[in-house]
Amino acid sequence: MKDTPSEIEERMREMMMARSGGERMIMGCEMFDTFRTMIIASLPKELPEKEFKKQLFERIYGAPMEDFLSGAIDDSKVRR
Repeated sequence: MKDTPSEIEERMREMMMARSGGERMIMGCEMFDTFRTMIIASLPKELPEKEFKKQLFERIYGAPMEDFLSGAIDDSKVRR
């Protein structure tokens, strides 16, 4: 579903592109950090460290690490 008028989308793009590459990189890193923090908060607190890391990876990348390592899945097949 897309509920943002195209004029607004274009204005947002212009504002984003007016920033330096470094500023955009920092924004992206901050967004990822926020996303990761939200995922961590949603995981059960009593998970052993290995299971915690496994679930965190799967929630971020959309598939188990083993699938990436085996070649069964690559970036083109991951849900976005």
